[in-house]
Amino acid sequence: MKKLLKSVGLPILIGLFTAITVLLIKPELGGISEKSRNRLIEQSTRAFNFTGQVSYSDAVIKAAPAVVSISTNSLSQRGDSNLPLPQRTNTRNTPEGSGVIVDPEGYILTNHHVIQNAAKLMITLRDGREVKARIIGTDPESDLAVLKVNLKDLPYLDLVDSASAEIGDVVLAIGNPFGLGQTVTMGIISATGRNDLQLNTYEDFIQTDAAINIGNSGGALVNAYGDLIGISTLLFSRSGGSEGVGFVIPSNMARFVMDSIIKYGRVIRGWLGIESQPLSSTLAEAYGVSTKVGILITGVYEDGPADRAGLRRGDILTGINGQGTRDGRKVMNMVARIPPGQQMTMQVLRDGEAIELTAQATTRPTIVN
Repeated sequence: MKKLLKSVGLPILIGLFTAITVLLIKPELGGISEKSRNRLIEQSTRAFNFTGQVSYSDAVIKAAPAVVSISTNSLSQRGDSNLPLPQRTNTRNTPEGSGVIVDPEGYILTNHHVIQNAAKLMITLRDGREVKARIIGTDPESDLAVLKVNLKDLPYLDLVDSASAEIGDVVLAIGNPFGLGQTVTMGIISATGRNDLQLNTYEDFIQTDAAINIGNSGGALVNAYGDLIGISTLLFSRSGGSEGVGFVIPSNMARFVMDSIIKYGRVIRGWLGIESQPLSSTLAEAYGVSTKVGILITGVYEDGPADRAGLRRGDILTGINGQGTRDGRKVMNMVARIPPGQQMTMQVLRDGEAIELTAQATTRPTIVN
């Protein structure tokens, strides 16, 4: 066996190493871009770094230049001091917030509540440059906004796949707390998929104990390698300061919102037209199913997509396009990302029988009565 590994395995390893080396030196031979090559170099470096990290300075050097401070001159400031917990991370006395440059063309992601009612926006880069920003669009339902500045040679961060973020990962929050200037705090991901805070229509928060204070709103949450995995948005606090429970909009949601705003000027979301509730143990027993099988349909909007597809009140929705549906809020987020006009299949239990229905998503109404 050892002889076989030497005769077969070693040549394969040498061949792979040679191929990677050639692609790094001559990326055009493999048809990859310089950006992809740089990404490959970074990933290769991570793969061969077995020593563990004792400093996150490389991550800060990579990410910090793309995080900006936002100053607003508002028509009327909205104070958050009377809000029940949790509080938004801005107040009447400190209107400044943060933002992240996510495109070399000057697009910036921040929170809707940071720039709400702003008559004028000023952006300050880490290198000291100041420039006016214009609002491309906002989405109060996710508390996101897209700004744009006209400057050359802008640092920026790509939005990476936040689905790869795991509980326990080390993360860094970069922002402008209390107007002090750019500040970095460290923690871990405490939880993912938080969607029951009932602050935004669409919620899928990453929870972290990295300190998020007043002024951090709209700032970056990056992983230990400086990759942008979310936009800081709010904190639970009894005192107005960080208590180790902060919430971040994941990059996947932020990317969807930003792309839609840039393309359409607003967020276009898919809609199914259902009301639902979780399967309690009592309901699950009555239906003869597990509490984890799906969600109970409690209402179907007349002439909506679900209604036209034949979904009924009392059905148990177990999946959409083969993806499990055990949480009504997650189902809403899932459907929102399905382009209007596109078909989806619904896996349903009706009277104990598994059936499949086909619905065509439509544009979510602005107001649903």
